[in-house]
Amino acid sequence: MTSRMDVGADGFVVNGVEVLSSPNFDLRPEGETVSLVVIHCISLPPGLFGGDEVERFFTNKLNISGHEYYKELEGVRVSSHFYIKRTGKIIQFVSCDKRAWHAGQSKFRERENCNDFSIGIELEGTDSSCFEDSQYEALTSLIEALRRSYPITDCVGHSNIAIPKGRKIDPGIFFDWKRIESSLDIASIHYQR
Repeated sequence: MTSRMDVGADGFVVNGVEVLSSPNFDLRPEGETVSLVVIHCISLPPGLFGGDEVERFFTNKLNISGHEYYKELEGVRVSSHFYIKRTGKIIQFVSCDKRAWHAGQSKFRERENCNDFSIGIELEGTDSSCFEDSQYEALTSLIEALRRSYPITDCVGHSNIAIPKGRKIDPGIFFDWKRIESSLDIASIHYQR
C-alpha cells in the first residue's frame, strides 16, 4: 500500500483496494450520516485462512455443499463494506454511501440499526486468534481514508453494538485496539473496547 487511499465520489476507495460488488446492500435512510466504523472478523470455514470463501459468501456464490459448516449459512444474505485478508489485501464489496448488511441487530449510544450510519470492516481471522501486522497497517490506512470523507467519530467492535449483548464477540480479545489508537490521530475519534 504505497499510494494514499481516498474515497471517490461513488463511495468506492481508489488506490490499493480491489472491488468485488455484492448485491447485499440497500440505501441508507435519507439524511443519514456515516459516523461509525464497526470492526468484525470472519473466516470460512471457521479458523481456515487464505481461500476465497468469504468473498463468495458476501456475493451469494458460496458453494453450500463445500463444507459441513456452510449448511448453517444457506439462504443467509450479508455483506460488509470492506474485507481485509491476512496479507493486508483490501476488498470492497459495497459503496460507503450505501448500507451494507454487516451489523444485524445492533445499538450504539441509544441508536439502533447501526447499519444505517456505519461502515463495516471485516478482518480475515477469528475472535480467538491474533491478527497480522499487514492487516493492522491496511486497517489504519483505510480508516484514515474514510475519515477524510466522512465525519467518523467512533470505531467499535461488533461485540460493542450487537444486541442482545453477547450475541457477537468479534473482533475478539486478541484484537489490538491500542495499536490502532497509536497509529491514528485520535483527537476526534473514539475507540471503544
